[in-house]
Amino acid sequence: MSASSAVGAFVVWDYVVFAGMLLISAAIGIYYAIADGGQKTSKDFLMGGRSMTAVPVALSLTASFMSAVTVLGTPSEVYRFGAMFGIFAITYTCVVIISAEIFLPVFYRLGITSTYEYLEIRFNKVIRLCGTVMFIIQTILYTGIVIYAPALALNQVTGFHLWGAVVSTGVVCTFYCTMGGLKAVVWTDVFQVGVMVAGFTSVVIRAVVVQGGISPILNDSYHGGRLNFWDFDPNPLRRHTFWTIVFGGTFTWTGIYGVNQAQVQRYISCKTRFHAKMSLYVNLLGLWAILACAVFAGLCLYSVYKDCDPWTANIVSAPDQLMPYLVLDLLRDFPGVPGLFVACAYSGTLSTVSSSINALAAVTVEDLIKPYFNLSERQLSWISKGMSLLYGVLCIGMAALASLMGSLLQAALSVFGMIGGPLLGLFALGILFPWANPTGGLVGLVCGFAVSLWVGIGSQVYSALPESTRPLHLSTAGCNLSTPAVDSNWTAMTEMTPLTTTLLNEAADRPYLVDHWYSLSYLYFSTVGTLVVLAVGLIVSLLTGGRKQHLEYGKTLVKEDLIFYSLFSYYKANDEKQVEMLNWKPSPSKVSGTVNPAFSDIELDLPENKEKVNGVRI
Repeated sequence: MSASSAVGAFVVWDYVVFAGMLLISAAIGIYYAIADGGQKTSKDFLMGGRSMTAVPVALSLTASFMSAVTVLGTPSEVYRFGAMFGIFAITYTCVVIISAEIFLPVFYRLGITSTYEYLEIRFNKVIRLCGTVMFIIQTILYTGIVIYAPALALNQVTGFHLWGAVVSTGVVCTFYCTMGGLKAVVWTDVFQVGVMVAGFTSVVIRAVVVQGGISPILNDSYHGGRLNFWDFDPNPLRRHTFWTIVFGGTFTWTGIYGVNQAQVQRYISCKTRFHAKMSLYVNLLGLWAILACAVFAGLCLYSVYKDCDPWTANIVSAPDQLMPYLVLDLLRDFPGVPGLFVACAYSGTLSTVSSSINALAAVTVEDLIKPYFNLSERQLSWISKGMSLLYGVLCIGMAALASLMGSLLQAALSVFGMIGGPLLGLFALGILFPWANPTGGLVGLVCGFAVSLWVGIGSQVYSALPESTRPLHLSTAGCNLSTPAVDSNWTAMTEMTPLTTTLLNEAADRPYLVDHWYSLSYLYFSTVGTLVVLAVGLIVSLLTGGRKQHLEYGKTLVKEDLIFYSLFSYYKANDEKQVEMLNWKPSPSKVSGTVNPAFSDIELDLPENKEKVNGVRI
């Protein structure tokens, strides 16, 4: 299909579908604001009264993961670099197991609202404050990317008003967060995940029909080098390999699922620990399904535009605009369906932003207000709502800064890596190592954060060379363009951009650190931060008498928390019960003659017993 063919435009029905999604989301917020007498306490508002069940929480966790970053960023990632991104299925499995079996038991047992409460319980107030401030900065930055980037991409392709989209998304999101609290966040996520799946499915089904089935898509992808799942190069400078995705990705996403307030707040709002764990494991099925959809959508994108790449041909100005372009190209004859895809992208935005706003309100109330002011539950509930409103406005304002961040997917994960990595290291230090003390925790956090910022900012300033990113070939041979110069402008851009040529010519002038440190895969930012915190924290703790401290039981991971110990205890108890049953005999084994004891020869085999039972010698 020629990318230069006329694509559709937004019509009334598309706007109706999008507006309907916003109105239903707002209605859910209103419902939970008045249901059960409203949100009477801050616990009701921030934690849903700790009465949530596994399935809606699992869908909520999945919806937050599937932000517009996933809807727009992952297919273009697969289109440009291949289906290796699918290896994240292994990463998500590791992340869910670690979160459910290491972090969740400790947080749930302590009954905390803010994960940063744990830092004070385990270390001290200073470390708690540091963690809270870092989380607030990280979340506002990330939320800015999530709001602005999809709005920009959709605006440039569909003509959807940029700031109209940003403000309407932010206002609706802030509205139902402020009105309904965590319950509204969770149940709007359940609705929005349905919208997202519908939007993704409509695009994939239409692409399969247009291309004549799944086989041609896979065949085109194979011959175009897109089915490159297995690359075991251990070089940490390579952007994506099996090792960077599995190891680096596990550290990055554990920082999100294991200790990030936005995720933890929801699964510890479940009514039992079993429901909390089940929410994570059910959510894993959702992550796999969404990843499969996103990766296959990227392969569809390549199959449709293998001979005429819209980005190379300057029809779209950024890779993140490829999916919206495909939607308008393939679905222009189906009024309302492009609107469904836009609703899909913005549902991802709403679910992520609402989770972030609710989490920001929770940590502000629990970590910055509650410890220092003596307020009633009713007052705290109103303050929580005020904080939701404030952070909603702040996130809309911060959205403008996201335009400076470059690639959507990589920028989002880079923010989490640079700040989330050191925080993950700090929590792991407290939960896994009983001898870690406050001094070690603070010094480790500062060192880890400094190193993460060093490599993260360096990588933004200096672009990595092509041998690290290895973009795949894109062609414009099949384009019907009126200006042939456009083709030569970027014909070999996937092999060598003008910027890359300049960098190669100036390779001798590039500092050593640029190609050996700043070129580190963005997925390793979190790994570096976590490992530095652990290493420095443990050394400093041992040097400052960490082994002499006495911790209360339950502040760290205990053997009873481990599923393997639970299974071992269960089987051991069953085994002992079985042994006891085998050893216990209701009657002697040697029985002969009549059942009348007077005529049985058993007594000849019994040793003399002088004990008495009820006054009778036996």
